[in-house]
This record gives sequence, C-alpha cells and structure tokens, in this order.
Amino acid sequence: MTHLWMRAESRPHEERAGLTPEGAKALTRAGIRLTVEESSQRAIPLEGYVAAGAEIAPEHSWPGAPRDAIIFGLKELPEDGTPLPHRHIMFGHAYKGQFSGKALLERFKAGGGALYDLEYLVDESGRRVAAFGYWAGFAGAAVTLKAWAAQQRGGLCPPVGAYSGKTALTGELAGELPDTRPSSIVIGAKGRVGTGASDLLEEMGCAVTRWDMEETAHGGPFPEILTHDLFINCILARPGTPCFVPPEALKAARKLTAIGDVACDPDSDYNPIPVYSAATTWDAPVTRVAEQPPLDVMAIDNLPSMLPLESSEDFAEQLLPSLLALGSLESGVWGRAKAEFDTHIKEV
Repeated sequence: MTHLWMRAESRPHEERAGLTPEGAKALTRAGIRLTVEESSQRAIPLEGYVAAGAEIAPEHSWPGAPRDAIIFGLKELPEDGTPLPHRHIMFGHAYKGQFSGKALLERFKAGGGALYDLEYLVDESGRRVAAFGYWAGFAGAAVTLKAWAAQQRGGLCPPVGAYSGKTALTGELAGELPDTRPSSIVIGAKGRVGTGASDLLEEMGCAVTRWDMEETAHGGPFPEILTHDLFINCILARPGTPCFVPPEALKAARKLTAIGDVACDPDSDYNPIPVYSAATTWDAPVTRVAEQPPLDVMAIDNLPSMLPLESSEDFAEQLLPSLLALGSLESGVWGRAKAEFDTHIKEV
C-alpha cells in the first residue's frame, strides 16, 4: 500500500499545506494510507484530516516514519546535515547551482533517499502540473507596492504577515497608497505568476506594462525597465535567462525605485537581477541596494504563505490528480521528476 506522510512545515510563517481535507478524503478512498502530522502553524485545522481518515502523527516526527513512507511537504527541511533515506516530495531548490541545494543533494546521496521536486513535476509537454504561482505573484506585487508606498513616506517597507484572505490584504494596501499610483512593468506577464502580479497591480489602480517572451527574446539590455516605478520579475532563473537589471543600472538615470523578484533565485548562477544576493524576509521585506533615488528589492521566497488558505486550496486542487497516481512512481509525472533527480544526484 502506498503510504503518504504529510509533514508539518518547519519554516516560520509557513502556514500552507499541499493537501486539503477534501483531497485527503480522495486519497484514503483510493486506498492510499495517509499520515498527517500535527502542526502548530498550518492554516487548515487538523480535524478535517481526521474526519477524512488520516492517521495523525506528532509534529516533525517524519524522520522516524517507516522507510517506505513518502514524505510530503512544501518548503525546506531543517538544515541539520542528517542523511535522508526517505523519498521526499517538496520544493527542493537544488538543481540550479544553489549552495543550499547542493547540501540537500548530499544528504539524499548519504541516506539513499530521493527527491521528487514539485517544481519539476511536469506533464508530457513540460508544463508544471501544480504551482503556487498566481498567489506568489499577487502577494509579491502587493509587498513591492507596499515598499514603494513606504518610500513615499520616507521609510522602508515594514514587516508583513499572513492575511485571512485577499480582501484583507488589498484593503490594507489601499489605505497605504497615495492618490497618485506608480507605473509598473511585469516580465513573465503571461504566466501564472505574472497574471497574479498584474491582477493585483491593476486592482490597486497602477498602470501595468506586460512583457513576456516576445519582448525579452533579444536578450537585453532592457533600459525600459528603468523608466517604470516598479519592476516585478516573474521568470524563473535558468540557463539563458537574460539579465534584467545589471549592477551598472544602480548608477544609471532611473525612475525605478522598487523591484519585486517574485521568482527569487538570488544564489542561483542564473540570477537575472544581480544587484542583490540574498532573499528577504517577512520581518525585513526589502533590501535597499541604492540611494538617491532609493532602490529596494523585495525577494521573499514564500510569498503565497501571506494568503495561506487561498493558495493552499488552489495548489492542492492542482496537485491532487498526481497524488492519486503515487502508486506509479516510475512513470508519468513522478517518473519524470525522478529522472531529474537522478541526473543531478550524479553530479554530487
């Protein structure tokens, strides 16, 4: 019997879940054994999983799970260096030259486990089967707009937190903005992330320039970015990704004062915004990389957690068909994810 073990997230402020109680009921009805850990921060109450037929385990007890259990989470594991003997479903951020990713792969190699990276869970055409992209773009644009609004008041973006829903977020943001709204450019505007970012900006009354592959195919430079108040990057770093804001842009004449790097790969070899080098946090949402005029970079890497219920429900609905196919790990979306892991583990 396939055994899926949904772990509690260990990262602060991470309230999302990749499975809802409705999905849990579908899995148990399909004959999949499901264990759900208790969690002190998950936005979805445990009672729903109990009612769906899941077994309950203590928070963070997954290292002691049976070896045949498939451990399912979203964000990173505790960085304690221990070997990883289980099969894990999660966002590993391990295949694009990230330092932390190399350490994670070394742990899998030491323990003999395997990573089924959710970012590389794709269909036959190469399209991801599930993503938090829309809500990442929506929340990322909101925080970037908050940063711009704080600049108008002469300060830095204050800490951010989770919201009960999008209406609470947009209502708060509307109260922070002056009457004159900034101009913005969204790159990757046709994708899920870009759509979410554009929707938020337009809802808040900002003019939005939407760019996608056609506008960026020439590879740069892109001086048009500097003529907007806000730039939202929604394109994942990968080989061949253009450089959108090079270091020399910091000294150039520019209108640009706030960047939202929603894709957020600062430690990747392919970072398209190499004016900053580390992700930002909920407590310190931006990094100021230039003065006169200021330029703030927002690069929070768990943005959908600002809207945990909406983003969890959306993602879980997309992912459920693949979870129902866990009995065929060597084929389909799971086989493709395993092949990706096998390619990269050989390089460790």
